[in-house]
Amino acid sequence: MTRTASARTTTRRTLGPIAVGLVVVTAAIIGTRVYQSASSSATSPPRPGTAQPSPVTPRNGPLGTIAWPASGVSAAGISGIGVLPGPGASRPVPIASVAKVMTAYIILRDHPLGAGEPGPAIVVQPGEAAAYPAQARTGDSLVPVSAGEQLTERQALEALLLPSADNMAWILARWDAGSQAAFTAQMNTTARRLGMTDTHYTDPSGLSASTTSTAADQVRLGMAAMSEAALAQIVALRSAVIPVAGVVDNYNTLLGQDGITGLKTGSDTAAGGCILLAAWQQARGHDILIVAATFGQPGTMATMLPNALRAGHQLVLALGRALAGQSAQRISGKKAGKHPADQQRVSGRLSAASGRAPRGGRVLAAGPKSRGHTTRWGAGCPAAVRRSPTVVRSRRHV
Repeated sequence: MTRTASARTTTRRTLGPIAVGLVVVTAAIIGTRVYQSASSSATSPPRPGTAQPSPVTPRNGPLGTIAWPASGVSAAGISGIGVLPGPGASRPVPIASVAKVMTAYIILRDHPLGAGEPGPAIVVQPGEAAAYPAQARTGDSLVPVSAGEQLTERQALEALLLPSADNMAWILARWDAGSQAAFTAQMNTTARRLGMTDTHYTDPSGLSASTTSTAADQVRLGMAAMSEAALAQIVALRSAVIPVAGVVDNYNTLLGQDGITGLKTGSDTAAGGCILLAAWQQARGHDILIVAATFGQPGTMATMLPNALRAGHQLVLALGRALAGQSAQRISGKKAGKHPADQQRVSGRLSAASGRAPRGGRVLAAGPKSRGHTTRWGAGCPAAVRRSPTVVRSRRHV
């Protein structure tokens, strides 16, 4: 071997270990960055407008493994089991028009409605009607109103909860408490009474981004709200007829699918897509209420609400499968309120929706000029009627 050949051999022997070492270090750096990126995406929800990620890795809980939505914050509640925390369940975030569930809950607490009762009349004041054109120009979610218009309490709640009318939240607040400020104070007092310790309401409609709550707190409210018979009936409606506005539709397009009977949608640029869903399933002979919340779902103004509905639907399905697949020994049978079909029983009368009595002679009464229905796990709802052209739907999809 010549001197040149020997030098080349020595060089190869020296560079070999160095090259291997560089490969190992590079792989370690890449692996660390991938791990950090994955950890970040699991703990920090994407901002609205980003792509929809796939579901997160299932987490263990009382019902076994459940796949939670990867984006935003989520929680669920099951009667007889309690609140199940998902990712970010205790993190306060804007909740958009989901805030209207508390508004309706307080109205019905202060002015209870029996099955099918219209309730007292609410008169639209001149100033409230005069404000409508300016509110419409800013793109608020509204129903048209006119000075001196009279709505029943039930009609006002239908306008509040189905097309998510901000102006109806403000009218109801004035009617109940004299002012929005006084009503908002009641909202926060009621939240504390329900154990919603991380919730702060600043307006009755949810339009303000400073109205914040957690997924876990809204699940607690949802369980309480579904025990109010009139509220459970209204949020299950596909549509209703409101004076001046005419036919209004429910933004919750999941009604009737997989036992879903409510509750409330919400979306805006601050909150992203938000959904609070209620569904019923039978387990061990009991009607089990599922309430699922997922907020901060990403997307454009046109897609964030569909994304939230999709994520919420998948969560309800996952919870239903977990309930069906476990021994149910953890389920006590203690229910957070009765099934709407039991709550809304009207003896000896036919259903206003179908013209016939449901199973067992139980009838779900319909509100004035609206269509009622009964739904159990997997049952369907009547087809939606024609969408009203008078309802403003622009800046906020709720």
